[in-house]
Amino acid sequence: MLQVHPAARILIAAQAPGRKVHDTGLPFNDASGDRLRQWMGIDRETFYDPTRIAILPMGFCFPGTGPAGDLPPRPECAKAWRAPLLAQLGRLRFSLVIGRYAQDYHLAEPANTSLTDRVKAWQGRQPAIVALPHPSPRNNLWLKRNPWFEQELLPVLRRRVAAALAEDVKT
Repeated sequence: MLQVHPAARILIAAQAPGRKVHDTGLPFNDASGDRLRQWMGIDRETFYDPTRIAILPMGFCFPGTGPAGDLPPRPECAKAWRAPLLAQLGRLRFSLVIGRYAQDYHLAEPANTSLTDRVKAWQGRQPAIVALPHPSPRNNLWLKRNPWFEQELLPVLRRRVAAALAEDVKT
């Protein structure tokens, strides 16, 4: 459910695997992954190359289903292993922090900051972190209500991804 390699240039910090991903053992092996790869402007081969992209969820197992979607990842998981795994990623150029649970862990913003405000802060936040909504089809309404995301943020994100991966080829 994760991929970590010291040469990785981009970190995808996400929530926890959904049921389909849990069953296949491949992170973002679902409609969310298709959308995330489209947002990043990369193909599956690049996405699943651990020397280029690190994928480190907040939890390693499917946490179950609640009334409004998947349950949150178990908090003790990240406390136990996240810091040692992140310490192995010394060549990162930036991180994509996807969804509220990953954002609560990685961002210095108050926990009550809305997802929209966190994502909108992409221009003012340090360039090492880009907060994204979860690419799940459940967020289609959020995407429709926030056209600036696709019009303004995604072109910049694709350029940053391409630059980080091109740099990887040169080194």
